[in-house]
Amino acid sequence: MTGLFKFLDAYTLRARLFPAVLAAAPALAALALLISWERIALSNVIATGALLVLLFALADFARKQGLQVEPDLYQEMGGKPSVVMFRRGDPTIDEGAKDQYRQFIAGKINRPAPTAAQEAADQAASDSWYDQAGIWLRTNTRDAKKFPILWSELVSYGFRRNLFGSKWPALAINMIVVAICGFVLWRSSNFDMSDDLVMRTVLVLIVAAIHAVYIALVVTREGVREAARRYGRELILSCQTLMAGKAAAAKKKPPANFD
Repeated sequence: MTGLFKFLDAYTLRARLFPAVLAAAPALAALALLISWERIALSNVIATGALLVLLFALADFARKQGLQVEPDLYQEMGGKPSVVMFRRGDPTIDEGAKDQYRQFIAGKINRPAPTAAQEAADQAASDSWYDQAGIWLRTNTRDAKKFPILWSELVSYGFRRNLFGSKWPALAINMIVVAICGFVLWRSSNFDMSDDLVMRTVLVLIVAAIHAVYIALVVTREGVREAARRYGRELILSCQTLMAGKAAAAKKKPPANFD
């Protein structure tokens, strides 16, 4: 089973697959406990291939659900967090530091940073520059070893966003599983916990109950917004590491030969 995960990169595994598996937990528990796998004659090759396809499908589903809710979340927050925090009116990051970051990125994207007067006159145009700055930062901070905190915040945001996007499908799956379990118990001749099918059905119901409470109370919009803000802040602060790398490279540059 663990060998299948090697086909998935770390971000896909943690931020896409895990939320999808968590969202579908009651259904997966029902499949594991209620189906007699001994009667299903699938070869190892077919079973492995089917499971691999299922993993990719679940990860892709979670990603699509997360992307669907993202625009509304950004609108509620006044814009993409990295854009909002780059604005001069936002106090999250020291203004002096942001001035340095703007000048640094301006030299990288060959586009002058908006001045305070320009931002006051046209916030939309300034936001366009900040959005471009965010794109450049994301492109140049993909090294998880060099930017471990940023990568951790990215995974946290991706996990919360994709799980929140899957919230209502997860609750719908939960209700379907509960209905199936209720039907199974109703069809049972007697509610005897010594009966193997009854015991497994009750276990699925317990999983479904815990799952419903978690999805309903823990998976919230505010949780996603909090993760988005943390990631946006860390993305802007990554300028410090990039600037330090540039300065170190300049020091290592050999002196010019004037002979």
